Amino acid sequence: MTTRRAHLEITGMSCSTCSGTVEDVVSDLEGVVSASANYATDEGTVEYDPETVSLAEIYDAIEESGYEAASATETIAVMGMSCSTCSETVSEAAETLPGVIRADVNFASDEARVRYNPNDVSLGEIYAAIEDAGYDPVREEIGETQGSSQRERAVEKELRRQRRLVIAGGLLTLPFVPIMLAMLGLVPMPHELLGVEEVWINGLEFVLATILMATLGKEFLVGAWRAFSNNRRANMDTLVAVGTSAGYVYSTAVVGGALTGNLYFEAVAFILWFITLGNWLEVRSKARAGSALRELLEMEADEATVIREGEEVQIPLDDVQVGDVLKVRPGEKIPTDGVVVDGQSAVDESMLTGESMPVEKDEGDEVVGSTVNQNGVLRVETTKVGSETAIQQIVDRVKEAQSRQPEIQRLVDTVSAYFVPAVIINAIFWAVVWLAFPELLYDVSAALGSWIPVLEPVGGGPVAGGVPVLEFSVIVLASALLIACPCALGLATPAATMVGSTLSATNGVLFKGGDVLEQVRGIDTIVFDKTGTLTHGEMVLTDVELVGDAVPDGGESWSADGDSETAPDGGTLVEREEDLESFVLGAAAAAESGSEHPIAKAIVEGASDRGVEVGEVSEFENVPGHGIRAETVRGSVLVGRRKLLADEGIDPDPAEETLERLEREGKTAMPVAVDGELVGVLAVADEVRESARETVAALRERGTEVVMLTGDNERTARAVAKDVGIDTENVRAGVLPEDKADHVDALQDGDDGTGARVMMVGDGVNDAPALTTAQVGVAIGSGTDVAIESADVTLMRDDPADVLKAVRISEATISKVRQNLFWAFIYNTTLVPIASLGLLNPALAGLAMATSSVSVMANSLTFATYDPHEDYRLFVMRPIDWIRERI
Repeated sequence: MTTRRAHLEITGMSCSTCSGTVEDVVSDLEGVVSASANYATDEGTVEYDPETVSLAEIYDAIEESGYEAASATETIAVMGMSCSTCSETVSEAAETLPGVIRADVNFASDEARVRYNPNDVSLGEIYAAIEDAGYDPVREEIGETQGSSQRERAVEKELRRQRRLVIAGGLLTLPFVPIMLAMLGLVPMPHELLGVEEVWINGLEFVLATILMATLGKEFLVGAWRAFSNNRRANMDTLVAVGTSAGYVYSTAVVGGALTGNLYFEAVAFILWFITLGNWLEVRSKARAGSALRELLEMEADEATVIREGEEVQIPLDDVQVGDVLKVRPGEKIPTDGVVVDGQSAVDESMLTGESMPVEKDEGDEVVGSTVNQNGVLRVETTKVGSETAIQQIVDRVKEAQSRQPEIQRLVDTVSAYFVPAVIINAIFWAVVWLAFPELLYDVSAALGSWIPVLEPVGGGPVAGGVPVLEFSVIVLASALLIACPCALGLATPAATMVGSTLSATNGVLFKGGDVLEQVRGIDTIVFDKTGTLTHGEMVLTDVELVGDAVPDGGESWSADGDSETAPDGGTLVEREEDLESFVLGAAAAAESGSEHPIAKAIVEGASDRGVEVGEVSEFENVPGHGIRAETVRGSVLVGRRKLLADEGIDPDPAEETLERLEREGKTAMPVAVDGELVGVLAVADEVRESARETVAALRERGTEVVMLTGDNERTARAVAKDVGIDTENVRAGVLPEDKADHVDALQDGDDGTGARVMMVGDGVNDAPALTTAQVGVAIGSGTDVAIESADVTLMRDDPADVLKAVRISEATISKVRQNLFWAFIYNTTLVPIASLGLLNPALAGLAMATSSVSVMANSLTFATYDPHEDYRLFVMRPIDWIRERI
């Protein structure tokens, strides 16, 4: 057994128990020989058998136990890949290195996303491994973060190279056009037309074909040898190399007099040129598919106006630092992410969210770099620069999404792994069978050709008046090899997901991966958190109701100036300088002033708006999910749920009628007690988003079950649910933060074991466990970093309507994947048998191969114009929809 040793930096350990936990979970993995962790140095060492357990599994085990092993992730542009077999080769080359955790390679975008342990492997070693596999990794220059990157320059260089090959190859192929036309009976043969000996024309054909094999053909010969020499595999290059070589060698043997028959130099020439042309168009399509991301980065401003010591200074964007105050004039791009500290304006965020309506920005509002200030001067304090900005994070998220492919791609990869060898075996088999039984197969081929008007045995078939049997066998071999197109299969999924993930990003929806795109499509139940998701999340104090008519008997009464006097009975009473309503509100506001909860802020702001002095708070305790307990200048205050008061021995029943009335109105009502006495009820309300009603209605129309989770009581929750259109039986009220994940689990498990496929939509720290538990977690843009990190999908706007966008883009992308796969499979399953039966000229087979892969890319690119505000419909179905709408 050969073992490897991994040296890990582990964060999150605080004591020997933590290190023991890490050691236990890693040691329990089959294949791990030994594991040690040191919490004092935050380091660990694992010895393992790579044949039994992967480094990725070790990392997953550490993360599942609540800790984190340090790693780095790099996106590497890889040139020279021609099909999915190449991407698998690159992936395997990287993953065989000790220290590489995972390598996801996308053939459509020519990129590899590699996660690795910097302690055990360097980026240079990864580059070297890819080069040793026969491909060309693009080494990024240090510090290059914007503009024309190394990858873009490499793509442009490849485009220029392919263009030169197409032009040069076209000029060399042009002399073969008369020969091809003569073979079709459209013009006389060239030697007859020119009045020269046929041998001279044959010699010219040989010279031109030889040059083409040495230039265009070299690309495929080298690619085929690279695939075979590195991992004994065959790829698309192998098919082209073998097919053209067969035609070239046979024709050369005829010219040399070793064999008798016709020449196929023109077929070799057209095959090489057609496929080279296809490759060039394919590279152009790939570059166009990724151009939206590059255009996004190019939207960044080049310079910024910074205010320093009262002066305006123009500096490059790279020199802007966190904390700088920037001046942004109307019509200018906001240079980087920040917070408005002065000014008011409307900002065009369409490049970020896909929505054309400008967003009003005022003091305290966040702004995003590259968005456009429209009509007012803003002063913006910088909060993020460089790679930390939203636009850079979006690009990074999209690249990650493109590297993670849907589950359907695994099936395609499995098929592709066997496809090329099967094509080669099929071609050899039929060439041999034609050689052995020409008459029998000719009858079958001729009969089939008679049913399909454009098809007939090439050259008349291997019979009298046709072509020699050996020559026909070579024709079948070449055609059967060249007609198969693994490229089309390999491009079908990554091309669609590449366009889909970029489209989603430009519409304000970020998917973590192509696998998430696929999962969203299968969702049948969507769970919405209420506050901040279905509602605006901005609570407003609406009611202050009194219970009782006196200040609780605590021996002292608070006055507005804070003074107190001793009464004759020994107590401390003064004439109250505020009414009872102000007393109740002031007591609650003082208690809530120590909390950041939206309800607490609403109460404090409500007191301020009413001119009530809050006063000081000496002790404060947040009782999660229940309320607040605090010591204030007005006494000991409790604000929260009924249970909070009941646990303290205070009867909430006198306020029950008031609480129920307010809750029926959709408000969140809370009893208030001071010094052990119930004194009043406060109510806050959160306005339901108009888009929430429309979103719920649209989802239900699609047959999706909609559920609402909230910490509010049953009455308030039902009132909000009724307002947005959610069935009352789908309301989960009174849910504590730590219990949200349990409710999602229960929905996914189901009563009969056939649970729902759940998407959870939330916006806060308390939603993070539920977002992680759900099949798909969605964090809306106003959510915290924790929620966004826990989510599979991030919505850049705080609008539930974008949930529909996510669903539509997912459905559209997977639909496009299936279209691509359908045509790729139909193409191969239809034309491979036709070629095997000798009904297809090798030159036409080469043209069909080139057209197949280009058509897949073209079909994917048409998807880039899709508008996710509407459901995706197949192009052929749109006329039917148009007619249906008007009937």
